[in-house]
Amino acid sequence: MSMEDEIETICRVCGYDEGEPRWVNGCACSVICRACAAQSGLNDNLLEGVRELRGYWIGQGAPWFHPEDKPEGWDLLKQMADLPPEWR
Repeated sequence: MSMEDEIETICRVCGYDEGEPRWVNGCACSVICRACAAQSGLNDNLLEGVRELRGYWIGQGAPWFHPEDKPEGWDLLKQMADLPPEWR
């Protein structure tokens, strides 16, 4: 990848950042979020869908897809603060 590549590592649904590319230059990498289970390119390509999935996930109590990866002292609001503005 060149320095000009646009890389997104933050989940558009929940704000979790695994550090792994989810989108590169507008193309989805089909990564499944370890927090909310959203798959890049499937669940997060339209703002309406992102908001609907986010609402559902939070409404269920924001359960982690991989609970073993949930950081100690995890704070949903701090994680959500990392959401890119265009996906809020």
